[in-house]
Parts: sequence; C-alpha cells; structure tokens
Amino acid sequence: MTYNQTMTDVAYSCLSKRKKEVEFAKLWTEVAKTMRIPEEKLKRKKSQFYSELMLDTRFASLDNNKWDLRNRRSFKEVHVNTKDIEIDDDETDELIDDSGLDIPSGEDAY
Repeated sequence: MTYNQTMTDVAYSCLSKRKKEVEFAKLWTEVAKTMRIPEEKLKRKKSQFYSELMLDTRFASLDNNKWDLRNRRSFKEVHVNTKDIEIDDDETDELIDDSGLDIPSGEDAY
C-alpha cells in the first residue's frame, strides 16, 4: 500500500464531497477502497482508522456511529457537557505492591 495521504486525509476528502453525515462503515469502505488497503490488513487498519478519527479535530462523532466534518456542525451538536458525567466515588484506589519491581530511584529516577 503506497499512498500519499493519511486515512483521515482521505476521509476528510470523502466527507467534503458529501452534503451530510455518513455512517462509519460506509466511510471506512470508501477510505479502504480509495487507499487500496489489502484484505489482510483491513481489520487492523479499521481499528487504527477509528482511533485516528476520534483524535482528529476535523471530524465530529454523531449519534448512531455517524461522522461528519466538525466545521459543518454547531457547537451544541458536538460538545459533551462533562457536568452530566457521573463519577463513582465509592471505589477506592488500591495500593500497588511495587516491591518486586526494579524501579529507578535517586539519581537514576527520571
């Protein structure tokens, strides 16, 4: 597979040509076909592609696993209000026994 663009660049190009959002499966099929990704690499590349989409700020993840360009969406559509996220404070952090680990200390520590 020799291609000049990244998978997300190809996805950006694909979405730019469309007028509305697209399901992830359709977007992936289009990207894989455009980049001529070999059959034996499709599964691994699909996971990598999804991760890269999530991290790339040009894209917006929408309901029902649909994707669109962030610049076509309002702030309300793509913003997650973190006040609505519940944190379970009942769980206590367990201390980790590091006695068997070779952890650098003193001047050797980072």
